[in-house]
Amino acid sequence: MVQIRIHGRGGQGVVTAAELLSMAAFADGKHAQAFPSFGSERMGAPVMAFCRIDEQSIRTREAVTNPNVVIVQDPTLLHQVALLTGLAAEGYVLINSTFSPAELGIGEFLKSLPSGHVCVVPASDIGLKHMRRSVANTPLLGAFAAMTGVIGLVAVQSAMRQKFPGALGDANAAAAQDGYDHVIVGLAQEGSGSHRARTN
Repeated sequence: MVQIRIHGRGGQGVVTAAELLSMAAFADGKHAQAFPSFGSERMGAPVMAFCRIDEQSIRTREAVTNPNVVIVQDPTLLHQVALLTGLAAEGYVLINSTFSPAELGIGEFLKSLPSGHVCVVPASDIGLKHMRRSVANTPLLGAFAAMTGVIGLVAVQSAMRQKFPGALGDANAAAAQDGYDHVIVGLAQEGSGSHRARTN
């Protein structure tokens, strides 16, 4: 089972990101569940959402305390909330930022993770390019597909088009493609991780 925890702020589409991940997993023939934390979800307040993906039925329903993947939609939370608590020893970290982990002040903590398991993506900039708003969640889901290989990009884009019919769905799918491509290029430059790439 792959357990994903998504961090952001109210109004940034954190809960939608978890829902889209679960929809994409179903499209890929897997079992999935998605749900938010039960804290405050007011605009701007820290928010968490969870997603589990497995090849078989998922029975547990508690919050994800030991994630395999942590997705950070808002990097301003990195030093305010214990975002990486419980992360698996070979887990993945995906951050929306234009700065490196070292510049974000978390490079020392993340250096213990395997090569290719930490990706920083300018997701807000990608969202602005495709949707004229700094929407980070859908570019990050494309990046998630590239980084982990847990689900395919086509399934992610299908979920977006299902959730947002018409031009908005196409824009989100294009943003996901850009997020995916950004990670693939980064992994190629590291000389590792190319085997994780899936497009269907």
